[in-house]
Amino acid sequence: MTKPALFDVCAVGNAIVDVLAPCEPAFLEGQGLTPGSMQLVDADQSAALYDAMAAGVEASGGSAGNTVAGVGSLGGRAAYIGKVADDQLGQVFTHDIRAAGVAFDTAPLVGGADRGFGTGRCLINVTPDGQRTMCTFLGAANQLTVGDIDAERIATSEIVYLEGYLFDPAPARAAFEAAAKAAHDAGRKVAITLSDTFVVARWRAELLDFIERSADIVLANEGELTALFEHEDFDHAAGLLAERVEVAGITRGAEGSLVIRGGERAVVAADPVAKVVDTTGAGDQYAAGLLLGLARGLSLEDAGRLGSLAAAEVIAHWGPRPMTPLKALAEGRGLTLA
Repeated sequence: MTKPALFDVCAVGNAIVDVLAPCEPAFLEGQGLTPGSMQLVDADQSAALYDAMAAGVEASGGSAGNTVAGVGSLGGRAAYIGKVADDQLGQVFTHDIRAAGVAFDTAPLVGGADRGFGTGRCLINVTPDGQRTMCTFLGAANQLTVGDIDAERIATSEIVYLEGYLFDPAPARAAFEAAAKAAHDAGRKVAITLSDTFVVARWRAELLDFIERSADIVLANEGELTALFEHEDFDHAAGLLAERVEVAGITRGAEGSLVIRGGERAVVAADPVAKVVDTTGAGDQYAAGLLLGLARGLSLEDAGRLGSLAAAEVIAHWGPRPMTPLKALAEGRGLTLA
């Protein structure tokens, strides 16, 4: 018998503190960075880029961490599994995610900073059009192992959400597999986000294998979707994904999103935004709304509308997490959760 759910969403991801700063396109060119990309860097590269960046702001982030913070802001019940070090940034991350109403008690990496595995950080340079270019030093985040997976917490979560960035380090990918197994053993749903086109390029075959074996729900943006199937026709690629999973949620920027379940398709408009300030976290917050809606049994359209609302809130300001309580915004649109 399936146990009663204590959480709507339990996410497994890279625990990261974001450093966001404005920049001009010329800065990216000078640093040899591809606009709009995410790349992994080592500790020395991270330090050099940090020194070159403009003054910025620090905000706890990490893709899946942002998502469960959004779930909490929407009034949902969320949990998180991720690795930080026992250092100052680790304390910042832990405080922030708990303050967002998210259950988080993964043991920190003791002495990580002394061994070159301090709490992970993502240096995000944002151009005037709101596009973000990310350089990530994973540090302690990629020291997540199978031993950190709390099978009991997963067993009491409606949906277990896995961050595609975890496909990079092998020990974390093993933790990924363990989390998916624990979820299915408990009769729960497994969701995965493809995270980035560069992740898809590196691990396309492995991602497809994991999706076909273990995923019930897949979230992707249009670029990630077409990269996964190496097919530029959006409708064709969306159909290929829908054949493999129970629910596919695909974002298309200003064109909104498409949510598919079997023969049911919901085309959801993007929420209007007066000015796009920073697109960091847009996909993460869309995932928060969509996953919470699915966990609570909303229609595909209403779940997608929750996602669009959350994404619109976060791109209107700096930082990857909501500043205005999303629950109030959702209720103002008639989107209430049982």
